[in-house]
Amino acid sequence: MVKVRGAGGGRVSIAGVACYRPGDRPHLYYKLRVHRRRKGEPKGFTWQDYRNLILAAHHGLSAPLVWVWDNLNIHLAPELASFAAENKDWLRVYRLPAYAPDMNPAEGIWSLLKRSMANFAAADQAGLVRIIKRKLKKIQYRPHLVDGCLAATGLRSNPGDHNALRVQPG
Repeated sequence: MVKVRGAGGGRVSIAGVACYRPGDRPHLYYKLRVHRRRKGEPKGFTWQDYRNLILAAHHGLSAPLVWVWDNLNIHLAPELASFAAENKDWLRVYRLPAYAPDMNPAEGIWSLLKRSMANFAAADQAGLVRIIKRKLKKIQYRPHLVDGCLAATGLRSNPGDHNALRVQPG
């Protein structure tokens, strides 16, 4: 989440997923939600937004998924658990231990994003969104950066499971 200060304020939330398959380049999918402080507007991502991210990764990659969640409250939603159970033929869900951001490659993506934005100042929320999208696209098209985020965790994809993509959302 990146907060916008000043008149109009609000915040920009980002949900992302890093996908890995042995022998293939990594993939990074993300979605932004802009909160403009309007009445009734959701401040963050809903379980439906995360479900849609899972579906987008599944359709975009055309492969079964091994999805690894951290313990963000919304990731624990019963609706997401039901969705996973209904789609167990192509979706396996595992949870990271509590307080283990160092095991989540997506945390490395967010660190890269924040560092790349350190010298930028956005005049308004729309400018911030443009900067975030541009910086994420640069990361997305540099597979060695996304691979480095997995390497930094000490985790590895299972080379014996060539049909499944290991997915690390953040």
